[in-house]
Amino acid sequence: MLFSLTLIVTAFARGLLLLALTVATPLLAAQPAVTELQDKLNHPWSLAFLPGNNGMLITERAGQLRHWQEGKGLSAPIEGVPAVFAKSQGGLLEVALAPDFAQSRRIYLSFAEVGDDGNAGTAVGYGRLSEDYRRLDQFTVFFRQQPKLSSGNHFGGKLAFDKNGMLFISLGENNQRPTAQDLDKLQGKIVRLTAEGKVPADNPFVNKAGARPEIWSYGHRNPQGLAFNPVTGTLWEHEHGPRGGDEINFPAAGKNYGWPLATHGINYSGLKIPEAKGTRVPGMADPVHVWEKSPGISGMAFYQGERFPQWRNSVFIGALAERNLIRLTLEGDRILSEERLLTDRNERIRDVRVGPDGYLYLLTDDSDGKLLRVGLQ
Repeated sequence: MLFSLTLIVTAFARGLLLLALTVATPLLAAQPAVTELQDKLNHPWSLAFLPGNNGMLITERAGQLRHWQEGKGLSAPIEGVPAVFAKSQGGLLEVALAPDFAQSRRIYLSFAEVGDDGNAGTAVGYGRLSEDYRRLDQFTVFFRQQPKLSSGNHFGGKLAFDKNGMLFISLGENNQRPTAQDLDKLQGKIVRLTAEGKVPADNPFVNKAGARPEIWSYGHRNPQGLAFNPVTGTLWEHEHGPRGGDEINFPAAGKNYGWPLATHGINYSGLKIPEAKGTRVPGMADPVHVWEKSPGISGMAFYQGERFPQWRNSVFIGALAERNLIRLTLEGDRILSEERLLTDRNERIRDVRVGPDGYLYLLTDDSDGKLLRVGLQ
């Protein structure tokens, strides 16, 4: 009788253990299916979808703008692109379509531009894309980062239009840390302009003596992601920390985001950032999300597509250092969870976009870079 009771208790205990394991172990998420659409891209940096079934535009950092269309492949370089400072992290960066592209055919480009002393800064301009996608006509540079201080690092260069047609531009601090706090310089800033490159009258520093009126927010290091949350309308920005401390911010008018005074990172040498006063500094905005170990974040795309409802209310971010794709699940602007995808591919993800067909499209940063289409099986 004692033996039988022992068996019953043991079986009951095992049942509880099995139940506990069942509850604690999450179901495995469906793994993405990846299709390689194009290779032989020379360090591609950004892509933008054209209306209809006309494919996309892709920038290559060395200075080429290409047209890619499924079934037709990759075009020769589009003519009329400005000369770029193609050194280290510099070159041709972001491509974006004007909100009224269907009427204007206007294309915006950000790029690294060299100055008279050999240093470079970020510039932005626009031109009209020809009907045959072969030329960019009447390209006009309307914004230049001043002063030019980069020898090849930290250009930023991300572009985002809000619902009113205002253009936000991310600017790195050119690896000149203290300039991110200087309001008379355009290093380490998010700037806000009209689509024509004018300064809006309600920018936060328009009437501040000694401050650049273009500035929207400051204290940024090297912003590599800039996009509006389509659910909340909030502007999201992410930036590289130094060694550690990659972060997400919600850039607001006139706010200081801390770099280099507030940071979760250290210098690449292993030493403390000389100007740093800690991870939090009074009067400076804290990041909303921090990676203590840097994934090397790049590109950012919110997913609200119908094709893969499992991905709705997510934001996808590429990882250059970790060589994977990060998915953050959201409730409004609140981050609920984080997961890594494409960990088996070992590729530096430079840009992430959601296509009109509901698939994700990625660019890999390599001399033989790829265009990838990603969905769920």
